[in-house]
Amino acid sequence: MRFGKILFGALLAMILFVTPAAAQKSAAPDDPSGFVVLGEFIPDIIQEIRYYSTYNFVGDRIDGYEMPCALMTIEAAEALKKVSDDVMKMGYRLKVYDAYRPQMAVDHFVRWAEDLDDKRMRKYFYSKVDKTRLFSDGYIDAKSGHSRGSTIDLTLFDMNTGKEVDMGGTFDHFGIESHPDYKKITKQQYKNRMILRDVMVKHGFKPLYSEWWHFTLENEPYPDIYFTFPVKLLQK
Repeated sequence: MRFGKILFGALLAMILFVTPAAAQKSAAPDDPSGFVVLGEFIPDIIQEIRYYSTYNFVGDRIDGYEMPCALMTIEAAEALKKVSDDVMKMGYRLKVYDAYRPQMAVDHFVRWAEDLDDKRMRKYFYSKVDKTRLFSDGYIDAKSGHSRGSTIDLTLFDMNTGKEVDMGGTFDHFGIESHPDYKKITKQQYKNRMILRDVMVKHGFKPLYSEWWHFTLENEPYPDIYFTFPVKLLQK
């Protein structure tokens, strides 16, 4: 009987003190079953998937973007739906530039950054940053939080003016001007950045210190998995 009590106590302790890592979801990197298509899940969002187009810092369509759609984990999409509902009440809509980014796309970025002769898009995205410093300054890395499926790049769209809200800088600009707390912009531009930041934080997203458009779900479901499947509509 005493052995049984000891065993029960040990099992109870394991349940009560299970580590977060042990409680995490597991999935194969090529398994999209925990993801949704944002345009279907949140019909009110606007999408301009830059890496499907050639208007990005590389200048080509990026590997892995087979369709101009945004994907996210179910948990991140549910939180983003609350963000969308809130900003709609303020007269805005969310405009998404990028969400889930497959590892093959990140690999494409790395190859481009290593090609120092390719400077086609420099004047549009990194005119003040030498391409030799893209890795050391943290603009390009071999891994991206986007590949874990709960990170998103977005802005606000003003439904009254029919235009993007003026954030005092453009998406994917490499430079200190993109830092959310950059002050050498107008008061209104800074206020607009804070409107986006505040509503995202309110619903569980954490900002990135260097990009006003970049947010990651605080409690992301796959913190250690970098997914590899391409961006396209998911089979139901």
